[in-house]
Amino acid sequence: MENKKILFAEDDQMLASLLVYRLRKEGYQVNQIHDGKAVKEALEQGIPDAIVCDVMMPYFSGIELIDYVRNELKSDVPIILISAASNDENILSAFKMGANDFIPKPISPNELSIRLAKELSRVSV
Repeated sequence: MENKKILFAEDDQMLASLLVYRLRKEGYQVNQIHDGKAVKEALEQGIPDAIVCDVMMPYFSGIELIDYVRNELKSDVPIILISAASNDENILSAFKMGANDFIPKPISPNELSIRLAKELSRVSV
């Protein structure tokens, strides 16, 4: 997964640091962002190879992000949502809006790595 660009949006600094460290160790180029407004700004600069985003973010939720990427940017970039609020309603709306995957918190770095690699392999086929 060398040189794959990942946009990682999570407002929990401790969790973000742990997961971003792991992804960088695996060779990903990770753009770590802490709020929804910065996510939108980053996407205006260019679309990454994949997006990992928390559902509940300041300014712009993960669900709104999916809508923005799919309907305004017209991109099918893989989007993986992560959330502590992993109730059926959030999960269903994420998939309806076009999320590729949904991982409930607490999240294992190994699980994120495997799911991300799976989504990226679908795209590069």
